[in-house]
Amino acid sequence: MQSDAKTVNAYLQEAPEERQTALAKLRSLCVEILDGYSESMEYGMPGYKREGEEISVAFASQKNYISLYILREDVLDKFREQLSGLNLGKGCIRYRKPEQIDFQVVREMLAESSDSKAPIC
Repeated sequence: MQSDAKTVNAYLQEAPEERQTALAKLRSLCVEILDGYSESMEYGMPGYKREGEEISVAFASQKNYISLYILREDVLDKFREQLSGLNLGKGCIRYRKPEQIDFQVVREMLAESSDSKAPIC
């Protein structure tokens, strides 16, 4: 579900209470690890991009899950085995429950994303 929130803080506050901690942790990791990226609200969700590039990382609270978008083609492919059992798309990881999120794997994917020069899918 696309949000009309104008800021990431407002987005987090309007998310279901049971997801707010996980979403705040995702944001914290993005801000910490994605050095040189700017944070914005685009496409109704928080997104992260380098100057002059498209968004390469984003997350969202959807109706039935939390989505994490890792949009560098090489990065998500590298971690697919560690994400087995989750619903995966071309550049999207869908977590039905916040407790399914392995924040160590997220940390590693963000670090790889920060270093990657691969195309954005």
